[in-house]
Amino acid sequence: MYEIKTLNKIATCGTDIFDKAKYTVSDNAENPTAIMVRSAKMHDMEMPESLLAIARAGAGVNNIPVEKCAEQGIVVFNTPGANSNAVKELAICALLLSSRKITEAAAWAASLKGTLDAPKTVEGGKSKFAGPEILGKTLGVIGLGAIGGKIANAAVALGMDVIGYDPFLSVNAAIQLDPAVKVTADINDIYKNSDYITIHVPYTPDTKNTIDEAQIAMMKDGVRLINLARGELINSAAVVKAIKDGKVAKYVTDFADDVVLGEENVIVLPHLGASTPESEDNCATMAAHELIDYIEKGTIKNSVNFPNAELAKTGDHLVCVLHKNVPALIAQITSVVSDKGANIENLVNKSKKDWAYTMLDVTGDVDVDAFKSIEGVVGVRVL
Repeated sequence: MYEIKTLNKIATCGTDIFDKAKYTVSDNAENPTAIMVRSAKMHDMEMPESLLAIARAGAGVNNIPVEKCAEQGIVVFNTPGANSNAVKELAICALLLSSRKITEAAAWAASLKGTLDAPKTVEGGKSKFAGPEILGKTLGVIGLGAIGGKIANAAVALGMDVIGYDPFLSVNAAIQLDPAVKVTADINDIYKNSDYITIHVPYTPDTKNTIDEAQIAMMKDGVRLINLARGELINSAAVVKAIKDGKVAKYVTDFADDVVLGEENVIVLPHLGASTPESEDNCATMAAHELIDYIEKGTIKNSVNFPNAELAKTGDHLVCVLHKNVPALIAQITSVVSDKGANIENLVNKSKKDWAYTMLDVTGDVDVDAFKSIEGVVGVRVL
């Protein structure tokens, strides 16, 4: 019986996917085969020896010690694209919030409750909340993945000119872009030509402060910025200063910090990007399928620390080996099989940066302990 441990509330449409004859799902599993998590912090968590995989029901994995998990042979999955429509819709909302002073106008109107002749007051005061239309304006989209691509296409449909930048744009993502989206190889084109800029890239040491003082200096006066991806991608202090200097007209962010909270012309949302029941259902369902495929078939899809790989079992065993991506190691792995007298029917080897995954379809007996003696091997399973 496999134990699945939940560290957060996971939508039941995901947890119900697990076959009750094979799996138990609870928040107190003592020897979990896998963990499902949303936002719970795992960096200080002691990983049990039984743990094979962690599935993050969402895209970001900042709350998971990804490299530490790789070293312990734990595959970390995320669910890219499962919440993309939810974030796309919020981004379109943010575009309008950044233009039309909607939140300020609504707060002012609410403050008139109990006053004399509120309708007349409203008509007389509404001019304070005028703002530009987005039609015909230029939107710069940094990152054209599952979320950014949808936003770019939606903005085109709303009559905006769209410039997109993504140095890692996949073929699949590219063919899904509206032909009207202008893809640039120079991110400075975004900064120099956009009336609105929205950012949708993962947070890494390389992407920290993608938008900072130097980038803001290149932008048009009155630019409006949107950040629904990760707070660290935009330097909050630089944006607030630019707002006070009149350079930036509005900043809409899904990430609260003391620098932006309460500042004029900053709208802070409480991390609502994926907060829809549909998004939570999609993430939970995808995460459950990823874990089942890995536990039962050895298939890896959407892992952030090991490569995607799959191999059908036609022989007696499917040997799944997680290891460092170093020379001559595959030869040692295959030798372990042949030394036992078994035959390798098929083999798949994939690598991802420092880590690799080798799957062997084997006929005959396999000595699991022999694999563990190979330096660089961090996990072995025989299915």
